[in-house]
Amino acid sequence: MKSWAGAATLGNLASAIAARAEEASVVAELKAGSEDAYAWLIAHYHQPIYSLVYRTLNDASDAADVTQEVFLKVFRGMRHFHGNASLKTWIYRIAIHEASNQRRWWFRHKSRERSLEPVEAENSRGLEETLVDGGPSPFDSMSSEEIRERVEMGLKDVPEPYRTTVILRDIEEFSYEEIAEVLQVSLGTVKSRLMRGREALKKRLSAYVEQSRKDARSCAQAATAGTQVVNASFEVTP
Repeated sequence: MKSWAGAATLGNLASAIAARAEEASVVAELKAGSEDAYAWLIAHYHQPIYSLVYRTLNDASDAADVTQEVFLKVFRGMRHFHGNASLKTWIYRIAIHEASNQRRWWFRHKSRERSLEPVEAENSRGLEETLVDGGPSPFDSMSSEEIRERVEMGLKDVPEPYRTTVILRDIEEFSYEEIAEVLQVSLGTVKSRLMRGREALKKRLSAYVEQSRKDARSCAQAATAGTQVVNASFEVTP
């Protein structure tokens, strides 16, 4: 057992060393102005950064503008990147900073404006695009989409900084250590914010969960009654 544990530890260490070496190579090419390296960076990080910013701002147009600004700051600031944090956490830190600035600006200015155009319901694609299509049935797809929408709606009402912590951990699947690096807080603060964020989300989804359970029970009862009717119709009368 110990030998297997030791092998696993060595394997993880080797993977970590290889990842650091690969990142160092990418950073060197980025600092040298390699167009291929910048193309890789955008292809690798654009969608997750956009999803993170969108969930902070809840506006597709603003999220697109802020995401573009994030990558401009990454390109301009690459020469100042010295590897004190991983490239990934550094980019996410910039994204959260820019999204927070935009959100504060919105509350000071844009929130006072009234749109003359009708408001259209937005279907967030953030969670949908993070899931792998396993070929579910139409019913399963509809149910999953409804759940994703409810979670997204609930997340919008979770206050910062708890929402960002939940997103990084439960959606982006960052480790506690990575979240601490991105947010520049202690591990204890990360765990505390995550607990409070999850609790806040749970409260906002509690009514929906309870209604879903009632609907499920109703469907089960209806199915049972239907089965009894069908079975009765095939009974032979003596």
